Amino acid sequence: MKKSEIPKFGNLQGLKVITSGSAIAGPFAGALFAEQGAEVIYLENTAVPDMFRMFGDVWSSEHRNERTMALDIQSPEGREILVKLVQWCDILIESSKGGTWTKWGLTDEFLWGINPKLVITHVSGFGLTGDPDYIKRGSFDPIGQAFSGYMAINGEPEPAPPYAPKPFTGDYVTALNTTWATLAALYRTQQTGVGESVDVAQYECLVRIQGNFLLEGVNSGKQPPRMGNKDLKSALENVQKCKDGNYVMLALGGGAVLRRVEKLWGLDGDPDFQEPHTVIFKEDGPRAEKFVEAAVEFCRTHTAEEVDRIMNENQIPCSIVMTYDKMLDNPQYKARETITEWYDEISGRRIKGVAPIPRFRNNPSQVFRSGHTYGMDNEDVLSEFGYSENEIKAFYDKGVIKKK
Repeated sequence: MKKSEIPKFGNLQGLKVITSGSAIAGPFAGALFAEQGAEVIYLENTAVPDMFRMFGDVWSSEHRNERTMALDIQSPEGREILVKLVQWCDILIESSKGGTWTKWGLTDEFLWGINPKLVITHVSGFGLTGDPDYIKRGSFDPIGQAFSGYMAINGEPEPAPPYAPKPFTGDYVTALNTTWATLAALYRTQQTGVGESVDVAQYECLVRIQGNFLLEGVNSGKQPPRMGNKDLKSALENVQKCKDGNYVMLALGGGAVLRRVEKLWGLDGDPDFQEPHTVIFKEDGPRAEKFVEAAVEFCRTHTAEEVDRIMNENQIPCSIVMTYDKMLDNPQYKARETITEWYDEISGRRIKGVAPIPRFRNNPSQVFRSGHTYGMDNEDVLSEFGYSENEIKAFYDKGVIKKK
């Protein structure tokens, strides 16, 4: 795709981004920029295509709106091409083991010598600083989940093992942190004219989202037990199986909510429920036992749709546990077009996937292009940077660029 063919839209139109790396944590940030109109060029390794290509249609979604090159940035010619890209772009996001780019001689100082206003975001498993033995370690989603402590608080109680929430929770959380941190750095750089370097460690992104579990654990010295879907303190197991075999999620807390649900379930006249309360705790004795029994019975005698409708009619937080077929038929999903369609250039068919989110009222996102084949845009990009057909052919001959 030529530059002239890229539509103008979104709040990030005019922003120029280079991304480099594999799988999800770093590269997915590029797609988020591209969905809001930034011009994004993704540099794939010439040694081997990105492993995420093996996961079928997801490549079409997680790299949509980008242009893609397969470039050997360690070769002299590849380094020269990278220099031109760095001169051109506002943001460079690289994903690798900590210190990899420094080892290649591509330090922040070298890159700022080319473009003093460049925002450089380094995404790695363990960060650029700290214990040298950790910095050089590789990481994937479950490694980040394990090292961060996130895995230790997920899963069923012993003797079941800890569980890594799916799919790729650590990678996607890291990508979201990468995006906001890069934009924060860009905002400051645009004010000062001085570039910034961002150090995103995958494990730290997961440490950050553990809330009360982490605070209680590190301050009390007691590791929170794994509870599966159960709450640490409330008596009710929030996920309930219904008459039709489907599940609902109940979120029952707060004085007003409990008064409404206790009335619905016929508990409001029971003496055990008279004193003010905002949560039904595990240690609440008869009140807890009666509450749990009423919840199980109500769900057992109603379908999931009935439970969902009745509870929400009474302003009691509840949701059916959605499966993908239910999502496609759900009126809210349909009304907001949460699941959208686009043409996938790789498979040659239309596919469904999640629409760009969040929504912008005045400058909405678009999907104008699917993720593309390996090295698809080599010629178009290089010709825009002044390389001739003969030079591009020589790059192919030397393996500086590759194409499927």
